[in-house]
Amino acid sequence: MTDMDKASVIASHRQELRRGTVVVACLVVLQQPGYGYALLETLARAGFDVEANTLYPLLRRLESQGLLESDWNTDDARPRKFYRTTPEGMQVADTLRREWVDLSARLDDLRKES
Repeated sequence: MTDMDKASVIASHRQELRRGTVVVACLVVLQQPGYGYALLETLARAGFDVEANTLYPLLRRLESQGLLESDWNTDDARPRKFYRTTPEGMQVADTLRREWVDLSARLDDLRKES
């Protein structure tokens, strides 16, 4: 396998791994109400590079699942939608974070056994 092939394989698997973590990151960040663009910036500063065309459908999906709720701010010249995590969304985020810690510990155990 060439270095280019390895890089492609790693990039593909990294994308799969990050996909789920972005869900948890959104639920955690949006404990405080926030707008989509501000969320993109917050995630980018934390090292989660997410495209807007990925984030907004994700926000709509999480809202349809009852994990986020949204309201429109019409006080400004241009109305903006802001999101916040529901209590159910926080329960899901906490559960997924615990699962992540557990999986990480299991991977560490496997590495020690090898």
